[in-house]
Amino acid sequence: MMHGKTIAFLVAPEGVEEAELTEPWKSVKQAGGAPRLISTDSGRVQAFNHLDKAGTFAVDATVQEVSAADFAGLMLPGGVANPDFLRMNDKAVRFIRDFFDAGKPVAAICHAPWTLIEADVVRGRMVTSWPSLRTDLRNAGAEWVDREVVVCTAGPNMLVTSRRPDDLKAFDQAMIDAFSA
Repeated sequence: MMHGKTIAFLVAPEGVEEAELTEPWKSVKQAGGAPRLISTDSGRVQAFNHLDKAGTFAVDATVQEVSAADFAGLMLPGGVANPDFLRMNDKAVRFIRDFFDAGKPVAAICHAPWTLIEADVVRGRMVTSWPSLRTDLRNAGAEWVDREVVVCTAGPNMLVTSRRPDDLKAFDQAMIDAFSA
């Protein structure tokens, strides 16, 4: 169990896949953890269900206000626009890299590994993702595999990756195990 561990959920102001935010969030809470929604801007973030607008969620803090030291782990939800925006934001990329530098567990699903490429933390790691990222991840030095969840310990931290919303059950369990270790 996570017993009060605080987990950062990093999302862009718009474009996060709602299920990839809300399902892992519920899993962290059910395991006794404290999820916090971190974004590049304050206010609310707009989630999507594929290409359709879904719910909005209140931001707890911005990447300018927090550091990796404030958290036990990092969760990166997907959605196509979400990681594409985050990888263009230097503070968000630095925030992600800092979790790796600190040896803290990171979980990323669907398109979220795009941000891991930008943070230059996938070289020599086994990962999975939405299939369209396969070439990008391989070009960044990762070993890409097509599995519902991959837990990689070949590096400074535990990295949990998954392909899509259909894999959330397996992803959530592996993520909770990593954050509980």
